[in-house]
Amino acid sequence: MRITVTRTGGFGGLTRRATLTTDGRPDAAYLDELARSAHTEGLAAQPLGVPDGFHYEITSDQGTSYCADPRLTEAQSKLVATVLKEGD
Repeated sequence: MRITVTRTGGFGGLTRRATLTTDGRPDAAYLDELARSAHTEGLAAQPLGVPDGFHYEITSDQGTSYCADPRLTEAQSKLVATVLKEGD
């Protein structure tokens, strides 16, 4: 599965994007499940969030969903952190 996270907003208003492919990874099943949960718990449109908070767009084989600080679920938070840290 290919997972892309786009983070926008924050104090500086910068955009950061990373993509992670789970194929061949030892944690592929875990990441695939996080992505499914993140989409299930996500929104179809960008939420308002809070001033200077981050907004996230999560795209994978399951589609695209949105979430924003400080209301990320545990699955969304773990997925976003992993993809932004380890993705290209």
